[in-house]
Amino acid sequence: MGADREGRGRRARRGRPLRTGLLLGGCGALLAGCASMPDSGNLKTVDASQRPDSQSQVRVYAMPPREGARPVEIVQGFLEALTSDDPQFAMARKYLTKSASKAWEPEASTTVLADGPYTDAGNAGNEVDGSRRFSLTGQQVATVDRQHAYRPEEATYSQSVHLSLVGGPGRKEWRIDRPPPGVVLGESDFQRIYRSVNKYYYAGPSGTGASGRAGLVADPIYIRQRIDPMTQTVKALLEGPTNWLDQVVDSRFDSGTRLKDPGKSLTPDDQNRLTVQLNSRADGASQTRCREMAAQLLFTLQDLTPSGVEQVTLQRSNGSMLCVLSQSHAESVAAHRNTERPGYQYFIDEKHRLVRMPANAGSTAAPEPVNGILGTGDQQLRSAAVSRDEKRAAGVSRDGKSLYTASLFLEDTLGKAQVRSKAKAEEDRLSTPSWDGRGDLWVADRDPKRPRLLWLDQGEGEPVEVEVPGLDGRIEAVRVSADGVRIALLVKKDDKTSLWIGRVERGERGVQGEQEQPRISVLDPTQAAPRMEEVTAMSWAGGSRLVVVGRESGGVQQMRYVQCDGSVLSGTTLPGLTGVKEIAASESEQQPLVAHSDDGIVRLPAGSQWQAVVKEGSSPVYPG
Repeated sequence: MGADREGRGRRARRGRPLRTGLLLGGCGALLAGCASMPDSGNLKTVDASQRPDSQSQVRVYAMPPREGARPVEIVQGFLEALTSDDPQFAMARKYLTKSASKAWEPEASTTVLADGPYTDAGNAGNEVDGSRRFSLTGQQVATVDRQHAYRPEEATYSQSVHLSLVGGPGRKEWRIDRPPPGVVLGESDFQRIYRSVNKYYYAGPSGTGASGRAGLVADPIYIRQRIDPMTQTVKALLEGPTNWLDQVVDSRFDSGTRLKDPGKSLTPDDQNRLTVQLNSRADGASQTRCREMAAQLLFTLQDLTPSGVEQVTLQRSNGSMLCVLSQSHAESVAAHRNTERPGYQYFIDEKHRLVRMPANAGSTAAPEPVNGILGTGDQQLRSAAVSRDEKRAAGVSRDGKSLYTASLFLEDTLGKAQVRSKAKAEEDRLSTPSWDGRGDLWVADRDPKRPRLLWLDQGEGEPVEVEVPGLDGRIEAVRVSADGVRIALLVKKDDKTSLWIGRVERGERGVQGEQEQPRISVLDPTQAAPRMEEVTAMSWAGGSRLVVVGRESGGVQQMRYVQCDGSVLSGTTLPGLTGVKEIAASESEQQPLVAHSDDGIVRLPAGSQWQAVVKEGSSPVYPG
């Protein structure tokens, strides 16, 4: 999307005057201008960010309709006002009739178009009967719903805007009496106005990691970044998780818990301490529950300010203190994956052994074989995965037929294979395995006659076949998030491989084979990189973020970060690398990326360029 925005900026004419109804403010200056408007005919796309000076620091202020404005000016001014930094869309409402303003709900939905909406005044009726109609068209790429949840949704957008003459005798003005639903704007304006924020909730039943603390799950949403983002985010957190995630996470805030004064802005003091007064629904919370509520707030708010929020105080509805939690103590309450740094990076060396090297980006230590049988080379490997506590590993044999698990501490012998594939071709056998934060192991068998996604309880016992309804194609690769409630899948159909994110649900135990096993399902898969025609590699790279390698239609291979909701943050394309086959990232953003490319095993420390590690090697992984 960053590349898209740059391309649109190049296409914009640099001498283009600002259209009516907007002021731009930035860098300590206010710029104002207007353009003469036609009375009829087709109008160009409305996309305020196409202006060459429209960067992230620029603020856009809407202006009211001028007296005697023609219908096309009213429509254009309204659409421009939707791209402004107006908190309650008060200026946009000035383009509407009173009844339309009362009925219009801009917070209900945001429709994102590839370019701003095109307005067509053809066949708009006539002005004699006091009414006009315009068509709004465009190519829809996504929607943001009332819960602030982003969903990719490609479709042809077509809506109408109806205007009528209002006012008393001798002074009638054109106003919109039927506006389009919600807010509609171009993608570049969406990137300028909105930002992605992670809300945090607790993983559902059995959602604890090795530490025994309840694990937090990131729930990404989009908020308007210049309109009191902290208060917006807290309100969204209190309202509960988005519908897609709701089935597998819990909030420690009881249903109905809200801010005592919803109209009051939340602002930390000069020591980054925030006080949040809740309504009566939270008055009876225990100290344990209150601290868990405060941990949700602290982790949710940590990226909203440059220095973060250091302490949260929760108050009852009468203003008395409910509890206090500092950032330094939040980790003792909830397991937040982004703070858990791995000790090592791992890959398969030229002798087909599992080796490791320090995860510290500045380390120059040479890779060394891991302890245990998988580091000896007795069983040659083509891929491996290391448990998140770095105590065990799973390895796939060099021919892809067998999956083994072994200790990284004990010098024991290799046991029997946990999984075997019967596929004839090597490329149709077992995928690289993946451990979740609960200590369970996942792997895909790509056998064309019986493709399966398999789950092993704590990496042992009889593998359970996972139900994956709604997924069309064969699973090629598997990566489970640290929280264990989301799974990233590369799915191949015909000649296209795409990235999907599914929700992991665990049902009641039942008999499978000769043993009683839980029922595991991956439900509601959503596409996470819809614009990439071919995704060749991926890895989780944060609470809601993945790094992917692929190419768009007609393009070349590139690496970029994507959100698990399918959105792409601008400016997230990574430095180029030739022939990337595999990629690995830590969920701690301070750790370097590691890749298998034409140059061998390489890694990318933050703010640096790719650095060679070894010429021969494959299957780089972090714990997970």
